[in-house]
Amino acid sequence: MIMKTGVVVSVLILVGCSAISPTPAGRSVELLTEKPTGNCKALGDVVGSQGNWFTGDYTSNENLLIGARNDLRNKASKMGGNYVWVQDSSNTNAWGSKGTSNTTVLGVVYRCE
Repeated sequence: MIMKTGVVVSVLILVGCSAISPTPAGRSVELLTEKPTGNCKALGDVVGSQGNWFTGDYTSNENLLIGARNDLRNKASKMGGNYVWVQDSSNTNAWGSKGTSNTTVLGVVYRCE
């Protein structure tokens, strides 16, 4: 029983360490560092994040950032957007954490024709 529990915990930690994957619709959302021009309509704010106090120490900073950006894309696609004007990103450290435990990316979703 202890062996099975250890295997389950190990699998959960490994899954928590990989970056969030983009959905098929999320893959088509482009991230921009400047406000889009042209025939574009703002649809609202969106926040993407990856990591927490438990998995953050076991996830690379690269996977935290990629996962947060993919989470942002996925949420934007659900809102009907095809562009996100990324306005801010931040890393946080949980109490007692050795490094970054969470990455958050903030942006405005746009639908551009």
